[in-house]
Amino acid sequence: MQKMSTPQPLPWPQAFAAFGRCLVDVARALRQRRLHQPSASLGRVIAFADGTRATVYRETVRSNGPVTEPVSLIVAFRLRWVGGNRLAHRLFRLESACNTVLFAGFDGFVSKLWMTADAHHVYRGIYEWDGYDSAVDYVRALWWPLMVVSRRDSIRFHVVGASTRELLLDGAHGGPDGSWWRPV
Repeated sequence: MQKMSTPQPLPWPQAFAAFGRCLVDVARALRQRRLHQPSASLGRVIAFADGTRATVYRETVRSNGPVTEPVSLIVAFRLRWVGGNRLAHRLFRLESACNTVLFAGFDGFVSKLWMTADAHHVYRGIYEWDGYDSAVDYVRALWWPLMVVSRRDSIRFHVVGASTRELLLDGAHGGPDGSWWRPV
């Protein structure tokens, strides 16, 4: 199952409550040492079907136990006011470690590859999630913080059902030529 969409944000009160629960769960996961930042994927360059490339600059993994409904989630956005300013991009990548509290505590989170901006200044996150609905719920809440720092028309996501992150990266799931979300 595949679905591409423009995120329909959760109502603000629901999103705010979801981030509150996420923050509490991230604190618990950190205390229990279930969040990790492995280095094996750092520097990996991923090419996409739209002709762009991006490099993995961080990875976050949560130890949850077995995944029962693996899905891949790709999120993309273009930062507002940054354009081609290299220093601003570097600062964003440093600051983005703080953003872990915005996703790692959501139900179903398994892992995330943090990607540098591509030639068009678009950032992508490639996630593995446990549960299609959980992935979509997350991205609907994520719209709010992304809309503050990003051009609204640039916020996109794509969910690939029955897919681990590695299957997605190995090209096991096709899509239309030129797809912004599809690794090749």
